[in-house]
Amino acid sequence: MTERFLRADGCPVCRSREIEPWRKGTFDYTDLRADQIKVTDSAYGKIWDLSVCAACGHIFADPYPSPEFIASLYGEVEDPLYDQEAEGRAQNFLPILDRLDALRPERGALFDVGAATGILCDAARRRGWTVDGIDPSSWAVRFAAEKYGLALREGGFEDALVPPASFQAVTMVDLIEHTPRPRDAVVKAFSILAPGGWLCLVTPDIHSRAARLAGRRWWHLRPGHLAYFSKDSLRILLEDAGFRIVEIHRYAWTFSLHYLVSRFRWLHTFTQPRSTSFLRRIPIKLALGDSFEIYAVKDRSS
Repeated sequence: MTERFLRADGCPVCRSREIEPWRKGTFDYTDLRADQIKVTDSAYGKIWDLSVCAACGHIFADPYPSPEFIASLYGEVEDPLYDQEAEGRAQNFLPILDRLDALRPERGALFDVGAATGILCDAARRRGWTVDGIDPSSWAVRFAAEKYGLALREGGFEDALVPPASFQAVTMVDLIEHTPRPRDAVVKAFSILAPGGWLCLVTPDIHSRAARLAGRRWWHLRPGHLAYFSKDSLRILLEDAGFRIVEIHRYAWTFSLHYLVSRFRWLHTFTQPRSTSFLRRIPIKLALGDSFEIYAVKDRSS
């Protein structure tokens, strides 16, 4: 039988063996369930036992779930609340598409990794991109087909049979922190990009001011997040795969007021049916500066 949890024998990014304990976990990971790792989980402050790499600053779960075990859990995830925020989530993806449109005016084929219910793919398709994508959740893939008419792939990205050098853009929005195989994921992205193609990667920054101020209640400290990257570890991860980083920004999220107040139990009185539709029409932009937004290119000489 495959072990559900494994110990790290080195840094998942730079492979250095100079790793040491960083922070003690705050939940029983041995009882990890699919509902704890869905996108709209609000168990903020629940973290794995975390180790840190002295060489590149990467922070990661140690022990961590085996790729087979975590893939099986994501396959079971159902998250109807995710699509209830579809309008706001689509707004989150528009700045990414704006940058990709500027970097790649001729558009082309775009592959979204961790596509969920297909919101980003649908928005990209409306702009003239040919879209493809993958998500491990059977429910999400079915939903994308029913709502948007998208034929997303079901399963894990790292081992998916995707034609090499066939895409002009790959998006990984809040994806890389969920996988125990970050190197494999980025190498795979490089392999499916054509020369001159672009990768957009968004991931939390645990060293940001917002993360420090929020402390143990930071919203990116949650069971689904297995790793927290530093600027150095992201540079190493991408450059080792063959990418050249061109732009680094701070990502901003947009949610409805209803979604934000629903994150906190003490505010649930404001999310009764009579107020739900009104609160969903009020967008709130969270420019917290606590996520990296990186654009990296596969040079034509690669």
